[in-house]
Amino acid sequence: MPEVSPTYIRSHEQGILQRRVKAARDRLGACDLCPRQCGIDRLSGETGFCRTGDRAWVASYTPHFGEEAPLVGRHGSGTIFFTHCNLGCLFCQNYDISHEGGGQPVAHAQLADIMLQLQRTGCHNINLVSPSHVVPQVLAALEIAVANGLNVPLVYNSGGYDALDTLALLDGIVDIYMPDIKFWEPVSGQTYCGVPDYPVVARRALQEMHRQVGELVTRADGVARRGLIVRHLVMPQGMTETRAILSFIAEKLSRDTYVNLMPQYRPCGRAGDHPELSQALSPREYQAALVAAMEVGLRRLD
Repeated sequence: MPEVSPTYIRSHEQGILQRRVKAARDRLGACDLCPRQCGIDRLSGETGFCRTGDRAWVASYTPHFGEEAPLVGRHGSGTIFFTHCNLGCLFCQNYDISHEGGGQPVAHAQLADIMLQLQRTGCHNINLVSPSHVVPQVLAALEIAVANGLNVPLVYNSGGYDALDTLALLDGIVDIYMPDIKFWEPVSGQTYCGVPDYPVVARRALQEMHRQVGELVTRADGVARRGLIVRHLVMPQGMTETRAILSFIAEKLSRDTYVNLMPQYRPCGRAGDHPELSQALSPREYQAALVAAMEVGLRRLD
């Protein structure tokens, strides 16, 4: 067992998880789980922007050793890559999964078994990648998995486009939030994802995530136990937005927020449609982002 049991175990024992499963499923009938508010009946097989009905789709699952150090530890992060996405960045590095639909639908019991398989391999956590559109399915699977011995932290790894009402369903369930806050300006959200409200939605979501779990706490061996990890993919010609995002993290969350400034941007998907995205990030741009993080007082950089 971990030094401190995951928060979802207590929620299960108190009947909270079971109530959340029902509440989340009820919202699929006129889906309002994410800020796109499609309003379609996913329970009857209708699909909206995320092209996902009653069942979650899984593209792959594996112990992952390329995640942040506190998640990887010695045995890896148990990543589950969900098919489709509620955000749909046109430059997505997993374009075949998020846009083209690579993957298979899984029943709740199958998803629970995937979680348990990853735990049996020694993974330090269950890392849900792009889960915003499948929260009801995750909760239903989690209920099954907990009853069968799941006891490692749950990581919610999202693109930051998360509705507050849905995050409320995860309060006391998720141990580690790991959003990627992408843009500061509405025009960027509109241009690259079709959602001009992305900046305000993401900022509110990060503040709620921080309220729920606080700053990152690790075990004696450095493996993450609970808290917030914020990612920011540094974009070509995007330093003005990067500086604003880093200032927001330092001033509105905490200077002790664990931040991963990601340097791996490369043109993927439909990035070629936009000249400013048609080149890889330069070392000079990434160094400028690191300097900006230090200037605003951020103290925990991955």
